[in-house]
Amino acid sequence: MDKKKQLRYDLAYMRMAKEWAKLSYCKRKQVGAIIVKDKMIISDGYNGTPSGFDNTCEDEGGTTKWHVLHAEANAILKVAGSTQSCEGSTLYLTMSPCKECSKLIHQSGIKKVVYSKAYSDISGLEFLEKADIELVQLDDNE
Repeated sequence: MDKKKQLRYDLAYMRMAKEWAKLSYCKRKQVGAIIVKDKMIISDGYNGTPSGFDNTCEDEGGTTKWHVLHAEANAILKVAGSTQSCEGSTLYLTMSPCKECSKLIHQSGIKKVVYSKAYSDISGLEFLEKADIELVQLDDNE
């Protein structure tokens, strides 16, 4: 696919990830994820509490609770519970992954990560770069 056409698709999938982020109950940060393989969306996710838990993501002080799952982890876990595989797929994220999620991304076989905003700790991006995973930051104005 030529670069111009790929950019159009990347921007469209990123818009979808941003819409998915709005489903999050988290107040501090709402993050969305879309996993695409062979031009098909195979999974989606947003940050939030595990199934069966109260949808409150932050404690009284505004700190995110330790058990809140990140958007990319939720999307990868959905694929793990299906007949699909992330092998060779692209992950679209509204925020770059943390170092813990970057390990999941690498192990799941995702080959490209397209993200909008950079997370304050860039060690996740540095890890993915070392793992030869293609990284693309999309400017919000594109």
